[in-house]
Amino acid sequence: MSTGQNRIRESEHEDVSLGVDALDYDYTNFYFGSGEDAFALLEPFKAWWDQVHPRGYYQYELPLHSAPATTVDVEDTKTHEVRRGLINFASYNYLGLSYRDEVKAAIKEAVDVYGGGSSGSPILSGTTDLHRRLSKQLAEFKGKEAAMIFPTGYSANVGVIAGLMRSGDLIVADQFAHASIVDGMILSKAKSRFFRHNKPADLDRKLRGFDGKKLVIVEGVYSMDGDVAVLPEIMEVARAHNARVLIDEAHSTFVFGDNGRGVAEHFGLDDEVDIHIGTFSKSLGGQGGFVAGTQALIDYLRGFSRSRFFSCALAPTVVAGISKALELASNEPELRTQLWKNVDFMQARLREAGVDVAESESQVIPIMVRNDAKVFDIGEQLLREGVFINPVKYPAVGKHKSRFRMSISAAHSRDELDRGAQIIIDVLKSNEII
Repeated sequence: MSTGQNRIRESEHEDVSLGVDALDYDYTNFYFGSGEDAFALLEPFKAWWDQVHPRGYYQYELPLHSAPATTVDVEDTKTHEVRRGLINFASYNYLGLSYRDEVKAAIKEAVDVYGGGSSGSPILSGTTDLHRRLSKQLAEFKGKEAAMIFPTGYSANVGVIAGLMRSGDLIVADQFAHASIVDGMILSKAKSRFFRHNKPADLDRKLRGFDGKKLVIVEGVYSMDGDVAVLPEIMEVARAHNARVLIDEAHSTFVFGDNGRGVAEHFGLDDEVDIHIGTFSKSLGGQGGFVAGTQALIDYLRGFSRSRFFSCALAPTVVAGISKALELASNEPELRTQLWKNVDFMQARLREAGVDVAESESQVIPIMVRNDAKVFDIGEQLLREGVFINPVKYPAVGKHKSRFRMSISAAHSRDELDRGAQIIIDVLKSNEII
């Protein structure tokens, strides 16, 4: 057991007497433990959790009492109140599609035909005609030969990476890659390396001298920083080393590019990227993930992507809603136009007030606090003042890089954006962050 864990355990709730603040610790302090009992860490963890939960961690998993629209009703589990009409900058739902009447109608119709769930793996009884139709829609939308659906975006990355790469191969990913990418790399048992964020020269160094199979992994838009992959330069380096390229477009599919296909399309590299991964939970407001590519790739992964092979298929009701949302996103490009207008407005509004939004180039806007000790207090103030937005601190981001992650939707009104921005600015000023 680490020194930090011993202190928490010994001090119980009297951490101040030792000059130690429980908020100085985090989940990483309770990752390893000694002894023979697998439950040995539970007692010191609980002593820590009982102290820190009411002081800030309660802000995670706050129950919503409404759809993830531009304003939401949120249960404050600290005061046991339901705070109504909060301006919502926490939910993805970038195109505002999850609660569209057409999407809800498609879901209701599917319930009458298919019931609640799939009740089977995709390879056995879990595939319906709705799943087949959505796969075809996705392939056509992405301009690829085939596409395959996964239960979650997480399982898509894990299943594709571990399904394709093997021990003795090399995977090199951007250092800011999502946890699902990292877990896929671990499960593949391939040699894993990380290159410095958006630094093609470092990618070149990491690929140099390896003669086996190689896979380079990047994201289109990085989920905590909102910046975009320097894809042209990365592709150039990857091709020079005969490496295949996977792009995770979770936060960029249906948003970037002339047709909304993502960052790869934005840079004119749609046909150069080998593997395209995306999710339904971001722009389409649903659930699940997908991979698109050649028919040969999809057929191979169908047998080797264990996270799909051994999972229950997405519920037909969910699939029906996604299918309708994809149809709307394809037929209404004005949704993307409005989203970018809202992004430009919010980016300008915050920057002009001196708010640090890092290098964001997208609808994902980090509100940088860079003060791990204050971020929870600021989050509580924002909640009380009428803004629903999530605090993020180590280990989800680096030490002293605490922030709030803002998500902008096409459905946000200018008034909602303006009022929300002013609340954030006022609270940051009162805490001397700006």
